[in-house]
Amino acid sequence: MGTPDFAVPSLEKLIEEKFDVAAVFTQPDKPVGRKGVLTAPPVKTTALRHNIEVFQPQSLKDDSVYDLILSLKPELIAVVAYGKILPKRILEIPPKGCINVHGSLLPKYRGAAPIQRSILNGEETTGVTTMYMGEGLDTGDILLKEETPIGENETAQELFERLSVMGARLLVDTIDNLDTITVQKQDDSLATYAHMIDRSLCPIDWNKSAREIHNKVRALSGWPVAQTTFNGKRLKIHSGHIGEKTSADAGEIIDNNKCIKVACGDGMSYVIDSLQLDGKKRMNSDVFLLGNNIKIGERFC
Repeated sequence: MGTPDFAVPSLEKLIEEKFDVAAVFTQPDKPVGRKGVLTAPPVKTTALRHNIEVFQPQSLKDDSVYDLILSLKPELIAVVAYGKILPKRILEIPPKGCINVHGSLLPKYRGAAPIQRSILNGEETTGVTTMYMGEGLDTGDILLKEETPIGENETAQELFERLSVMGARLLVDTIDNLDTITVQKQDDSLATYAHMIDRSLCPIDWNKSAREIHNKVRALSGWPVAQTTFNGKRLKIHSGHIGEKTSADAGEIIDNNKCIKVACGDGMSYVIDSLQLDGKKRMNSDVFLLGNNIKIGERFC
């Protein structure tokens, strides 16, 4: 059971390791883009390429879905970023349980957006966890963990890709060693929750530290993208890095020579590497400056 790109390596690894994948459950096809083109989830596309039967129920609460899963007689259900809560009666179907791959070191960052939130909060390490699924949200008993450092300039998109591959390996290791793994209860007192990411997080506050701004840009890369305004126009900031010290006021542009360097609230600067004017294409700062007059001393807000 899985839906987005993050779940694809896990499905592919199960197939590669010759596990008998009886069926794949994924979210229904959804309209994508301005034209609303009905698009299959990445997991569905992968499953069909391997001639695996795919089911896309709107809800797992229906008796027909329960009966269907019963008829498949699964020994184990692997769940990776499926996006639906499994009812108790489905959790109880497979004799070896339901195993989930989660993109954090539980009990930290339970919830919908562990990867983005770990970067947004300035974490230096993260990882993946496999666990038995229970009725709570990411509260099940831990099976295995694998830790990894987060790169200084690593974006959420890049970390997604790394953790998805790590998670796939850990899932197979978990299944292979399921009978010998020492299960650990989660310490709820250490739990944190990774709330879903939305557009309300996008605006950059230049009074914040350069580090906080850098974390926001990295965390929101891909979607929904950090943004600022200049002369009333919205600018999306796709990537950048921390610069040097400055005495300029927060939001003030202090360099426009092949890069855009902005003063931050902690006396450091932030260097914008790529950006996008509303309605235009994303481009590197040096190219952007060729067609846009941004002067030293002007301000982002």
